[in-house]
This record gives sequence, structure tokens and C-alpha cells, in this order.
Amino acid sequence: MTGDEQGALTASADPKPPCSIVIRANNEEQHIGRLLEGILRQTVRNPEIILVDSGSTDATVAIAQQYGARVAHIQPSEFSFGRSLNLGIAAARGELIVIASAHVYPVYPDWLESLLAPFSDPQVALVYGKQRGGPEARFSEQQIFSRWFPERSNPRQAHPFCNNANAAIRRRLWEERPYDETLSGLEDLDWARWAINQGYALAYSSEAEVIHVHHETPRQVYNRYRREAMAFKRIFPQEQFGWRDLLRLTTGNIASDLWHAARSGRLRSSWSSIVWFRWMQFWGTYRGYRQSGPLTWQLRQTFYYPNGLHAAPQPASRQVEPIQYNEMPANRVQE
Repeated sequence: MTGDEQGALTASADPKPPCSIVIRANNEEQHIGRLLEGILRQTVRNPEIILVDSGSTDATVAIAQQYGARVAHIQPSEFSFGRSLNLGIAAARGELIVIASAHVYPVYPDWLESLLAPFSDPQVALVYGKQRGGPEARFSEQQIFSRWFPERSNPRQAHPFCNNANAAIRRRLWEERPYDETLSGLEDLDWARWAINQGYALAYSSEAEVIHVHHETPRQVYNRYRREAMAFKRIFPQEQFGWRDLLRLTTGNIASDLWHAARSGRLRSSWSSIVWFRWMQFWGTYRGYRQSGPLTWQLRQTFYYPNGLHAAPQPASRQVEPIQYNEMPANRVQE
């Protein structure tokens, strides 16, 4: 990357912040203000905010600057998830780097505090937090969030699953091994695998909760899972996903989702989206890679398998009041 082409930021002379938050964005004016307002209301005060913008044509950059974010630019033609993160982290001054999608927002004012707390263990290289869908989320995506991000925290996770929509890493370890800029996705999984192989641990914090907003069309769901499968086969070259996997996992997850939707009284409103979402998820995965060799069992369970025919656990009660976003100042966010 060249500084001029990528809009690299120069280091600031201000005191080192408690953490640096790197946000990747492209045309996120509808969502980014809520994330930035949530950051403003955190118990961890004065974090550094760095926006890596990949060619927004809306008010994304202007909104971020209203909240004091430093902005780095990357050309859409040069974008990859790993490259944009490397650009943002290179400009960051904090030792602890928080990574957030532009279309998430924290539920509680101690989100950052909960996400950073596991770093008190010097062996922890990465922490990731809970994600849930908003009221408008597809039913199947809500089921996926429930599967991937359980209600109980795990201070020492043995496998490399994580998600950079809501995560944090140590900068000094990133300096040893930046994100792979050639992967089409799953740069988080790839980096976490490296960290575990180096003897470090991952931690999961269920208290560090965000709402992850997705408004995807069937084609966008297909493209997302196809892209991630292409990256997955790069990271784990011996793995396979054949037509038997496609049929079994599509039918199994559709059946599971329909059962859960019926139990929750949402079958009538959700059945059609359940069918197309799960088909696009696994058809995209099938098209993304077809290789010989078995899937890693823990990752297969995490990525693909349905929740089973039991009720999802109820969210753990907390003594912390959630952030009330309907109180956001009108002059801070452009609708």
C-alpha cells in the first residue's frame, strides 16, 4: 500500500488512548451514527476512532468527522477486508485495537469495558463479543447469531472462530502478523488461527454485546457465503463441502428454523425468508469451495449446524441499563 493511494494517516502526537477503534465503512450513513453515539456513551472514555472509508458517496465520512473520527481512505479497487484493517491499525495509537463493523451498535455502555477486560490475561491475543440481530433481522440470521455467539462467556477458547464485526486484538501481535490482504473474507479466522498456533488464547465476552444490522437481498446472502467459503478453503486447504453437505445442511437448517419459528409464533411471517436464506447460504458455500478432505469438526459445528430442536437460551439478565438510542441528539446524526 502506498500512503497517497490509500489515504494513510500520519501518527498523532496526542496522548495514547485507552484503545483505538477501527471501523470499516462504505456508504453507511444510515447506521454509523448510532455506532458512534454508542461509543460516546461508553464507560471507557476518549477512545481513538479511525474510520477506513472505501469510497463512500453519502454522508458517512461527514458523520464520522462530527464525532471526532480520523479518516483514512482506500480506493474500492484496492479494497480487501484485511487491507482496510491493516491501514486503520497502522494509523492507530492504542495498544488495544477494537474492530467494529459500521453497521453494528453497542447495547450497553460497558461494551468496550467488557470487550477489553479479558486482556488482563497476557496470553489472550483476541477477544470477540456477542452479536444479535435487530427487530428487522431475518429469522435465520437470528438463529445463526444465537449459535455463533452464546450467552456464556469463554475466557479461554480452544478453536479459532471469531468475528471482526465486534472484536479486539493486541497491536503488538498485529505488528508480528498483519491481516492477510489477499483473502476474500475470514481474515479474522485466519489471524486467530495464527495466534493460537503461536501459543496465545482467544476469549469470548457475552457481555460485550452489539446489534448487527443486515438488510441483505438473496443475492447478497449468496455472495457473502460464497466469498467466505472461498476464503475458508484458502485457510483450510484440505476441507470439502460436497453436494451431500449442501442437501443435508440446507434441509436440516430449514427444518430447525421452521420449528423454532413455529414455537415463537413467527412461522407465518418468516417461513419464506427461512427457505431462501438457508438455500442461498449453503448454495453460496457449495459454490465457494469443493475440495477433498474433512472439515474441522469444531468449525463445522460453529459455521453450519442447526441449533437443534430445543428452545434457544434466554438472554442473561444484566444490572446495566442499555443505551437508549431514541435519545440521540438530532444534530449529531444525519438521517
